[in-house]
Amino acid sequence: MEQNYQFRPQNLALAAIGLCLATFMQVLDTTIANVALPTIAGNLGVSSDQGNWVITSFAVCNAIALPLTGWVARTIGETKLFLGSVLLFVISSFLCGMAQSMSELIFFRALQGFCSGPLFPMAQTLMMAIFPRHKRTAALAIISMVTVVAPIVGPITGGWITDNYSWRWIFYINIPIGLFAASVTWVQLRHRLEDKIRTPIDFIGLAFLVIGVGALQVMLDKGNNLDWFASNFIMTLAGIATVSLIAFVIWELTAVHPIVNLKLFTDRNFTVGTIALIFGYSAFFAINLILPQWLETNMGYTAIWAGLAAAPMGIIPLLTSSLVGKYAPKFDMRLLVTLSFLVISSSCFIRAHFNSETNFAIIAFVQGYMGIGVVLFFMPLTTILLSNLDNHQLAEGAGLATFLRVLGSSFASSLSIWIWDRREIFHYAQLNEHISQHNPIATQYLSQLGGFTQSALAQIQQTMSNQALMMSTIDYFTMLGWLFVALLAIIWFSKPPFIRSH
Repeated sequence: MEQNYQFRPQNLALAAIGLCLATFMQVLDTTIANVALPTIAGNLGVSSDQGNWVITSFAVCNAIALPLTGWVARTIGETKLFLGSVLLFVISSFLCGMAQSMSELIFFRALQGFCSGPLFPMAQTLMMAIFPRHKRTAALAIISMVTVVAPIVGPITGGWITDNYSWRWIFYINIPIGLFAASVTWVQLRHRLEDKIRTPIDFIGLAFLVIGVGALQVMLDKGNNLDWFASNFIMTLAGIATVSLIAFVIWELTAVHPIVNLKLFTDRNFTVGTIALIFGYSAFFAINLILPQWLETNMGYTAIWAGLAAAPMGIIPLLTSSLVGKYAPKFDMRLLVTLSFLVISSSCFIRAHFNSETNFAIIAFVQGYMGIGVVLFFMPLTTILLSNLDNHQLAEGAGLATFLRVLGSSFASSLSIWIWDRREIFHYAQLNEHISQHNPIATQYLSQLGGFTQSALAQIQQTMSNQALMMSTIDYFTMLGWLFVALLAIIWFSKPPFIRSH
């Protein structure tokens, strides 16, 4: 197997471009459709709630496919799996663009989500395979930069395409990118030899995985809309997910040929690195979820301007990823992750001092500052969690870690909106208690508006709503700041060396 990892493509840079482009396309697609949902739902004649299944179907199938990546890679080969996934992603993107009804679009998005599952872990594995060992941190830095920049570009691009052309082009643009990436990768890697290990299909483990992850993902996506456990539907999904996933873990730990190798967690660095990645990425995801919504809801930004305000976060990773990849091996990876968490944490505490008068420049500057932490986030953590794995375990490790990272972001998405809404209700109730004729400050303010008239009360209620949302946002960024501080302790349970010298 080691021979496979000594293969060098004819043009290393071109091979890296092909792998990164495919990954960029896939990560971009996870966010680009979000801003177009109202337009898609309107054009296809369905409600916005039905339109949300465009996102849910993609997320469910993507989550199911990710942990299967290692088994499929062992069976058919890493390069074939990557190329097959890219081509199927292109085909499913074309079908999404051609969809004439919501049911068709949901089905094709599910297919697209399943095909996209192996792309990031396979690109990560192949990048590590084709780069010399002493440059593997550079390879991880490059692929990590893609995962940071693509989600930022997605909403901006999606909004621009939807406003100026048609929502169908958010899927059609994948076709030339995917075909180019597949062609370049095939030319550069077609001669790479791979050992294949054919093992029986673990149908029972696969069934538990599909049912458990599918139920959990739907529950997380629909929980807020259905008031969580007040809904029988959510209760049923929670029960199915819990039973299925417990059964899945027990079965996989005892199966002769498990479809997901959970025994990777016996490695200390993989466990510590994956836990830090799950919680760190979930908090990072929450920042990028709440910030644009606050800008649009509270500050009156359009979707595109909210995207532009968030975009500076990608500038430093874009400019410095290669330097980080080159010089990072000279440092203890735990120090780099610690610096990353400190920077991101401090950016959250800075945001906790924002108010309704904060201007675009300050918001963008803080996003740019957080980019320092982001560029030191993915590569060191990935290096730590993969550091002790054998070469033939890299695809399994990358796929499993990515799956848990994506699942963590789903939890973050649901919990973020729930906490944000609840804190807004709490603050509104507190503010509303002070609107009374017995409060001289409230009476004085209302007299300036014309007294206790209906229009004056409506105006003050709007002000209270805005301030309650602002206070909720401050609470949330404060909580995220302390979460990153807490994560500092976790990463130091990992153990050097993180980069093998042989």
